[in-house]
Amino acid sequence: MNVICVDDEFLSMRRILSMCLDMPEVSHAEGFTSAAEALAWLKDHTADVALLDIHMPDMNGLALAEEIRKRRPHTAIIFVTAHSQYAIDAFALHVSGYLLKPVSKERLSAELAYAASARPSPACAARIKVQTFGYFEIMADGKRVAFKRSKSKELLALLVDKRGGGMSRSQAQAELWEDRDYDRQMQKQFDVILRSLRSTLREYGIGEILELQRGFIRIRPELLNCDLYCFLDGDKNAAREFRGEYMTGYSWGRITEGYLSRLL
Repeated sequence: MNVICVDDEFLSMRRILSMCLDMPEVSHAEGFTSAAEALAWLKDHTADVALLDIHMPDMNGLALAEEIRKRRPHTAIIFVTAHSQYAIDAFALHVSGYLLKPVSKERLSAELAYAASARPSPACAARIKVQTFGYFEIMADGKRVAFKRSKSKELLALLVDKRGGGMSRSQAQAELWEDRDYDRQMQKQFDVILRSLRSTLREYGIGEILELQRGFIRIRPELLNCDLYCFLDGDKNAAREFRGEYMTGYSWGRITEGYLSRLL
């Protein structure tokens, strides 16, 4: 994992950084003595965990944690401080840990291990967010995608449900229109739906999530931050979001809904 340490006291920062670099689970660690330095570094880099002092000039650790969350929402925050009175404020930010100085290598290692266990999978960190628990929605850079045709939205939901598995047009049509044959008229209607879907995705700058190849249509799951995928990857936060409802309003979603309910 990649770790950053931020402490305005140079010797304290170097001590924590040295402990991190001595841990096999830490692949890279950077140390900073100011919040500004850390935020500048985070413009072009990512960190799995940020170890932050609280009492610092210019910007304290609580404010720095909020800034890091805005820029790198999946970075776990662990406070390392000599002051116990900020614990309530710290945990209000949903941080991963709160360590009091002097910190032992064993305690630090345990907190890093906990942060790693709760870290979402790479797919859960993607900029395109998909909600399948309850009603289906997709967000691109924080903006909800609005579809011109309801069937286009349902087609995308169906492909998300298949988790990257390819579907032929006739297979997709059979799921979306259970009582219709895939005749000439239906083929034309399906083409309209597919074109509308592709147009909408391109409009929001996310056309790359849809792949058409050799007559098959599929979604690229590695590009999505999807609650379903995160749940199946063992993400505990995603599992807590599931309340027994999946792809509400789409009859074909009942099979997956039942499967997820049995996993709880």
